[in-house]
Amino acid sequence: MSDPSVLVVPPPGFPIGWRTDRPDPAVEEDVERLTELLRDHERHGRGWPGASVDDVLVEVEGLRTRENIVVRDPDGRIRAWGSVHDRAEGRMLFVHVVDRALDEALASSCSRLLFAWAEGQARAVGAARGLEVQQIDTGAFAGDERQAGWLAEAGFDRVRTWWQMKRPVTPEEAELVPSPHRWSDRGVVFRRVRREGSGMPEESDLREVHDVLEGAFVDHFNSREESFHEFLHRLREDPGHRWDHWWLAELTPDAEGVEVEDRQAVGALVGTVSESANGPDGSYVSYLGVLEAARGRGVAKGLLRTIIADAAARGRDRVGLEVDADSPTGAHGLYTSMGWETAYVTESWHRDVPVSG
Repeated sequence: MSDPSVLVVPPPGFPIGWRTDRPDPAVEEDVERLTELLRDHERHGRGWPGASVDDVLVEVEGLRTRENIVVRDPDGRIRAWGSVHDRAEGRMLFVHVVDRALDEALASSCSRLLFAWAEGQARAVGAARGLEVQQIDTGAFAGDERQAGWLAEAGFDRVRTWWQMKRPVTPEEAELVPSPHRWSDRGVVFRRVRREGSGMPEESDLREVHDVLEGAFVDHFNSREESFHEFLHRLREDPGHRWDHWWLAELTPDAEGVEVEDRQAVGALVGTVSESANGPDGSYVSYLGVLEAARGRGVAKGLLRTIIADAAARGRDRVGLEVDADSPTGAHGLYTSMGWETAYVTESWHRDVPVSG
């Protein structure tokens, strides 16, 4: 990835005195302003804000897989922000936020500049990985006509819809499973990843989580292979990351209808904390995967019951998750049967950029 000023030329109509540079995570004013812009973007898109300073810091603290650009007005105030993340081979995530207070012409000019920068970043990322085509993966809230219009104008295609779901949790649901730490049902053991004496999780368990999720999602929409170290590094960046929110599901030798000599990991759930400034925290299902050979045995349901019980035991009032509206596994039916409801809807928009273009 390269410096913003190298990869982008201000588009026609860009005002004199405005400039681009990188946000500085060490400057409190920059971080607060980016948080304000992102929260306002969320408020317009879905009706309420949720982003925190920690969410912004994940994007701007200068890690090697991420790059950022901001547009400043003559007073130095940030009015637009772009962030890219080299998420996996062939897939680059793109955050695109423009100040809602700008007039239409100026906002559109800032938007075009961000898209031009992202295209340059895509070529740089794709070239570094030796690719011919690099995908830019970005999104919008369903119903955000301004964002959708800009994306279509910039050559992006709307490719997927996602239901963002939420389920309330009651204190009594702490008894939903015998223990979130470890329990079993019909030859399936549900347990937290093991911890070493240092308190860190055992690498063998983390590798099993990674292997299960890679295998479970191999045929899913836009799934890209991710190395174990890339996977671990990315999830640990999440502000809500906690090692005691990782679970494995294992088939045991006495599981009905299967033959295994030893325990075999067939399901995994990675959860996070959803912090709230105005009430109890919640839990969030970042990843839930079950290997195809073990589907239909209640593994997914057991893992979901586990995180619900864990959330209740911690005094939390909700569990959230995201589901592909077009999922071939019918996951949406499982979630609704267990009490999840759609809170809002998001969309994926993609553009493939020729690296040598």
